[in-house]
Amino acid sequence: MSESIITASWGHGPSSWSILVHGGAGDVASERLPLHIAGCERAAAVGAEVLAAGGSALDAVQRAVEVLEDDPCFNAGTGACLNEDGAIELDASIMDGTTLRAGGVCALPPFKNPIAIARRVMEASRHVLLAGEGAVRFAIQHGFERAEAASMITELARDRLAAARAKHATEGWAGGTVGAVARDASGRVAAATSTGGMVNKLAGRVGDSPIVGAGTYADDTAAACSTTGHGESMIRVCLAKTTIDGARTTSAESSARAALEMMHARTSGTGGAIVAARNGSLGLACTTRTMSWAAMTNGGARASGA
Repeated sequence: MSESIITASWGHGPSSWSILVHGGAGDVASERLPLHIAGCERAAAVGAEVLAAGGSALDAVQRAVEVLEDDPCFNAGTGACLNEDGAIELDASIMDGTTLRAGGVCALPPFKNPIAIARRVMEASRHVLLAGEGAVRFAIQHGFERAEAASMITELARDRLAAARAKHATEGWAGGTVGAVARDASGRVAAATSTGGMVNKLAGRVGDSPIVGAGTYADDTAAACSTTGHGESMIRVCLAKTTIDGARTTSAESSARAALEMMHARTSGTGGAIVAARNGSLGLACTTRTMSWAAMTNGGARASGA
């Protein structure tokens, strides 16, 4: 297992805000990595605008993830990977650390911004997670429009499906899943995660991203977390919640590191996690060669690919 740890600790005061986004853990080719980093920087900047204007952490993470969903570099929304039938099935979730309310969608056919539908599930239904055709019905009832598959499927996605089929394999999409965590000036935290899943996955497969506690978790008394990597492993160890529990007694970076080490020891799974702690500090860890990310606070900005 390789490991790369980067930490950030800015903005501990009551007026501070912070946001950290990721573009997926994996092994992104060197020539493509700058595109992934730039995409994360754009998303973090959009989320930061919300926070700098006094907006909520919840609004900030949603807007940041929407930017990433619209960027075909990533495996979420436009450009998402294809399942065994050559179709897009999208997973997303969002969580409010103040109320512990959360919303998610999974196995969703093409919609432009699944994270926005997840937010609507949280706010306009009595449920946490909607799947497949039920999620479609809910989305349409609430004003969202289905997208034409051709408008969201990229040539890269088709090529990767063909390669996976040739090897009779299901493969991860390096640098794919996207997520954001934030702490606003009022001390509220939130997290959001969105993905297309795995290339050549079985129709109906659902990974960690829409699962509260596995791919996304937020609690104002501790931190917010979004994860990326081998979804089945993350579900098995409830990675996001495990990371948050660790953040109660240690730093954001240390909690992410410990949770990923535990996951690898128990399941051999690899991936990454980003954390926004209740004091405004930011941390992340990954056990893959690359994980694009960008962070902004009222005191500065950073970005990297590993």
